[in-house]
Amino acid sequence: MKIAHDIILAPVITENSMMGIAAKKYTFKVATDANKVEIAKAVEQLFGVKVEKVNTINVRGRYRRQGLHGGYTAATKKAVVTLKADSKGIEFFESMV
Repeated sequence: MKIAHDIILAPVITENSMMGIAAKKYTFKVATDANKVEIAKAVEQLFGVKVEKVNTINVRGRYRRQGLHGGYTAATKKAVVTLKADSKGIEFFESMV
């Protein structure tokens, strides 16, 4: 059994993800082997909110060069978590807007 901190790795802070805060949609970088149910439980446990649904996106690694040598960055997974209408917001994101 994974703990919540192993599933939710980091918040995603981009212009596009900040626009979703008004609709109670929050974006996180998550563990690649985590499923939607585990992600929902981890967000509820860490932030004390009620999750309505979770959408996940697998982000493939991008090709990067360093001089003569090239390689791929690590593949990651993102989750867009939508909270229920009666749930409070996540304070970390609310303080950034």
